[in-house]
Amino acid sequence: MVLSIEQVNKSFGANVVLQDITGKIEDHDRIGLIGVNGAGKSTLLNLIIGDLQADSGEIAMGHDVSIGFLRQNSGLSSENTIWEEMRSVFAPVLQMEQRLRQLEQQMAAPELDHQGEAYRALAEEYAGLDEAFSKAEGYLIDVKIRTILNGMGFSDKPVDSIIRTLSGGEKTRLALAKLLLEQPTLLILDEPTNHLDFKTLTWLEEYLSGYQGALLLVSHDRYFLDKLVNNIWEVERHKMETYKGNYSKYVLLKKERRDRQQKEYEQQQQQIAAMEDFIARNLVRASTTKRAQSRIAALERMERVEKPQGELKTARLSFSYDREPVKDVLVVENLSLSVGTGENRKQLASGINLHVERGNKIAIIGANGVGKSSFLKAILKQIPIDSGAFYWGKNVKTAYYEQELKGLNPNHTALEEIWSRHPQMTEQAVRSLLGSVLLTGEAVYKKVSVLSGGEKAKLAFAQLMLQRGNVLILDEPTNHLDLPSKEVLEEALEEYEGTLLMVSHDRYMLNKVPDWILEFTGSGVERYQGGYDAYLAEKERRRARAQGQAEKQERNPSKAASSGGYRTRQQKNEQIKKRQALKELEQRISQLEDQIAQLEESIAQPEVYGNYLLMEEKCKELDQAKQTLSLVMEEWVQSSE
Repeated sequence: MVLSIEQVNKSFGANVVLQDITGKIEDHDRIGLIGVNGAGKSTLLNLIIGDLQADSGEIAMGHDVSIGFLRQNSGLSSENTIWEEMRSVFAPVLQMEQRLRQLEQQMAAPELDHQGEAYRALAEEYAGLDEAFSKAEGYLIDVKIRTILNGMGFSDKPVDSIIRTLSGGEKTRLALAKLLLEQPTLLILDEPTNHLDFKTLTWLEEYLSGYQGALLLVSHDRYFLDKLVNNIWEVERHKMETYKGNYSKYVLLKKERRDRQQKEYEQQQQQIAAMEDFIARNLVRASTTKRAQSRIAALERMERVEKPQGELKTARLSFSYDREPVKDVLVVENLSLSVGTGENRKQLASGINLHVERGNKIAIIGANGVGKSSFLKAILKQIPIDSGAFYWGKNVKTAYYEQELKGLNPNHTALEEIWSRHPQMTEQAVRSLLGSVLLTGEAVYKKVSVLSGGEKAKLAFAQLMLQRGNVLILDEPTNHLDLPSKEVLEEALEEYEGTLLMVSHDRYMLNKVPDWILEFTGSGVERYQGGYDAYLAEKERRRARAQGQAEKQERNPSKAASSGGYRTRQQKNEQIKKRQALKELEQRISQLEDQIAQLEESIAQPEVYGNYLLMEEKCKELDQAKQTLSLVMEEWVQSSE
């Protein structure tokens, strides 16, 4: 058992947040913690890590359980370099290594009697410490760090960079990398997928799928939850329900549970009504009084089925337009984009060619910084282009959702924000519109500047509905939305009959809404038909075809050259050399691991640590073998990328 939660309650003043929360985390559990914004997820996490105390109930941890939690301030030392911060995780192991070096120096001292007790004590300490160092995989520390940093997107970042110079997103990713290196018994991650590109996200999913400890994941990324978790904890109306399976399974199980409870409730209500009717008709009749009293007693003993509470109220979104555009909505020809000025000017993308037809639903994906959001701003004429051209068709009316939500006036109330753009609307109409996106009561009088991210997003969607565009242009529309709101948005976009062009990293939505996916590569656009899974499958097919062609050309270089193969002879030779080099590195790693195991076994033998010269020789061999293994493994990691 890793963690046990029993009948935990937590309130803040008169505000009940959590009530009778019970759950258990076992070794290797993968749990997704979900719930609408404000449901109490963060409160539960803070109770688990000890930052808050429960009003009642008990939270107990298993023996020797360590908890890793990614905090808002990242917990990094701002004056450390990236490398220093990562190595700090292994401080106890590095101290072992330092002590091993000290012991080697002491044992090599000429004045020491190599046949005496002092030497024997040093040798025994060295043998024990070296075994502990090996078990802790001390000689793999640098390789582990490199692997995690590369996976988390730091392959191009100098490891001597000072942490305070990093961006907020980089600090968050680095803090996550440090947590992964620490390998706690229970790893708690709160929205770990925010701001990760697909490459990093895929790496993180693969890494976590093999994680040795237990995982507790708070995430609005349904695709991420589907791939990783085997249990869902849902916090709703102060309570917590548990479901076996991933997110998609939870959706089915929750509906089944609600339907089953509704049926049981209705059946019991019919039974109660029949019993009450019998009592009313027979209680006063002498011949049937006892039977009526028996029914009364049965009613009193009956365990009542609670009436199922309805689904939580969700936003209502609907996008429509007034007139159809022409068939060719947008044509983009060889467009190039840059940002910045002077020496800081950087090209984002080039060679963008695109043809959007009426009714297309297109999603744009690509690595961070490749120019996806800038492309949307460029075709809306908000920023200039370097070269190329784009043309909008006749009768096109665009409606734009901006990722940063900068178009909202921070000094307006929610009511004023709508009214300022649509002064012809009555107050009742504006309030009704805001109510449809769950901005009600006092919230409509709040300044935009104090609205939460989710509330601002809903206000922006209310504006979007009023624009009645026949082309929706959405930049990361699911940011700031909780799970129910994402599902409402998906349904609205699926039902929308106009043209859609959106940038999104929400893979669950990318599977449901678009009929085309465009991948921005920096030097052009790759087009894929279907949703995200179809994109992955086709990308793998293209990769396999390219690899097959390359291998065929390697087997028949003269034929490939005569048929105009796309790879040069130099490229083919380099590929062959790379594969051969990887194979040789793997063989070398295996040999070194065998050598280290033999040396460690040898050093632990009395006849070795009792012989000064032999002990010194073996220690030097072992140290050299470990250093060589570390270098070879680092070379293997870099060559495998």
